[in-house]
Amino acid sequence: MKSWTLSSLRIESSQTSVGVQADLSLSRLTLPGNTVSLQYSSGLHKISSWSHITNAHPLPGPGIISGLASVGKPLGRGLLLLAEMSSAGNLATGKYTDNAVEMARKDRDFVIGFIAMKRLGNDDEDFLVLTPGVGLESKGDGMGQQYRTPSEVIKDSECDVIIVGRGIYKVKGEENVRNEAERYRQKGWEAYKERLA
Repeated sequence: MKSWTLSSLRIESSQTSVGVQADLSLSRLTLPGNTVSLQYSSGLHKISSWSHITNAHPLPGPGIISGLASVGKPLGRGLLLLAEMSSAGNLATGKYTDNAVEMARKDRDFVIGFIAMKRLGNDDEDFLVLTPGVGLESKGDGMGQQYRTPSEVIKDSECDVIIVGRGIYKVKGEENVRNEAERYRQKGWEAYKERLA
C-alpha cells in the first residue's frame, strides 16, 4: 500500500481501494520566490489558505520552491512540480524534466510529486504523479492537445492520478457529467488493478 499524508490531505491506495481527500489548486505558479510567496499567501485569492496541493512550473528555478515552501510548509501544504505536459511540441522535456526531478529531491518534505506524463524519479522515491491529457474517445483536439486513455496513463506509464478536463466537462447536463466522471473513474480503477496484477 502507498500512503501520502499532508496535514489535511490523505491519499491511500491498495488493491481494494483508493481514497483521496484534498482541495487542489491547478493555477500554475511561475514567478520568482518572493513574488510567488506573496501570490500564494496574500492577494485576492490567498491560495495557501484553502489549497492543500498547488502546482508550479520549475522554470524560475529552485527559488519558486523555497518561496512557496516558506508559506506552505507551516500550513502542511504540498507542491507538485509541472515536469511534463500533454501538448504536442511542448518544451517541458529532457533537461527541463530532469531539473524538475532534481529540484523535487532537494525538498521532499514539501514537493510531493509532479504533473507529468510518466513515472519520474527512482522507484524508491515514490513521488505522486498526476497526469493531464486523459480521454476515452479523442486522441487530440487539432490544437496540440494529445489524449491518452486511463490505461495508457495508469498501467503503461505508471502514473497515479488521471486529470480529465474536456472528456467530462464537454457533456451537457448534470447527470451526464456525473455519469461521464464515473466512467473515467471506473476506467482508471480498472487500469490500476491491471497494473498491480
